[in-house]
Amino acid sequence: MEQSQPAVRGQGLLEWYEALISAALALVLVFSFFFRIIQVDGESMVPTLENGDKLVVWGAGYEPQRGDVVIVDSYTSYGRPLVKRVIAKGGDTISIDYATGTVEVNGKVLEEDYIAEPTYLGYDVEFPYTVPEGTVFVMGDNRNASLDSRSSYVGCIAEQDILGKVLLCFLPFSDFGVVK
Repeated sequence: MEQSQPAVRGQGLLEWYEALISAALALVLVFSFFFRIIQVDGESMVPTLENGDKLVVWGAGYEPQRGDVVIVDSYTSYGRPLVKRVIAKGGDTISIDYATGTVEVNGKVLEEDYIAEPTYLGYDVEFPYTVPEGTVFVMGDNRNASLDSRSSYVGCIAEQDILGKVLLCFLPFSDFGVVK
């Protein structure tokens, strides 16, 4: 007749800690390689995003598309990640009429229901402008309070400098939702 071994005191607790550590490691890996958490700094994306909003960003295998809200790596002289909207991709020709406030890409006026007001503020980039291949032209939704690709200071953004697409605003809870 076999005798069962008495349970070692604390073995259940040890297994619980191992499971907790494994879950924490899995979360760290997922958020390191697939998702990022970014905080909006500034008013350039109002009304879509507010200063201080916390965002979930998808980065794994992401390729920028027109209309996407993206995070630009903090390599810029600004020193923090930039949150902007992709307006045009490499090879596209963009034109901005500051008198009427309209933006055209490849001869078509954009329907921009996400902007705060028409685009009246200009910088030093002259239009029409053809976006170089491998880059994107980005603008803030608060066009008249955004430093973006209309300025040679920011210029077009290399696609590899885009950290990812903004998926969700999760804080504050009053702004919770999918970012479009």
